[in-house]
Amino acid sequence: MGRRKVELKRIEDKSSRQVTFSKRRSGLFKKAHQLAVLCDLELVLIVFSGNGRPYEFSSGNSSRKILERYRAHLESEKIVGADDHTTEEHHPYPCDRDGQFLRVPEGEEIEDMSLTDLVQLEQLLYAKLGHIRNTKTRRMIETMSVLQEKEKKLTEEKLLKGKELEDLMKEKQGGSSLNSNLGQTRHALLELF
Repeated sequence: MGRRKVELKRIEDKSSRQVTFSKRRSGLFKKAHQLAVLCDLELVLIVFSGNGRPYEFSSGNSSRKILERYRAHLESEKIVGADDHTTEEHHPYPCDRDGQFLRVPEGEEIEDMSLTDLVQLEQLLYAKLGHIRNTKTRRMIETMSVLQEKEKKLTEEKLLKGKELEDLMKEKQGGSSLNSNLGQTRHALLELF
């Protein structure tokens, strides 16, 4: 005989509710363990019973370390999502009002920083790196536009000089005095290109 479908609603009988909680909690922890092993994860699962008693599962050595990482991540997201005009108190190192580096910590200063401060520093460095890349890309596009304009002008100039040369060649057939002008024009075109 197969399983019957369970209607999802609060179990009224207190002892049945406690048995169901106990069994399902064990199943939930088992699935969490399998997920952590299969996917090589650090995982913390905290469940509070109806009486308020906490039950905890941790895939790593310490739930506190994982929770500290989570808190640091949340704090770094708050900083990244905050207004660009953050004050110095939000930064783990000195910045001006626009968030520009006054100096970047080095050596022992970094070793003494908390995990939260390191995450904040990393996020700010990524943001600055993104800004630098955008500026570089914009300037490269502007430079390319200027160079394309120069190329267009030089091409037009080349066509114009070529037409002048052609006209001089036609006139050459009319007289020898033009030979000296033609030589000068050719010399000028060779210097130009």
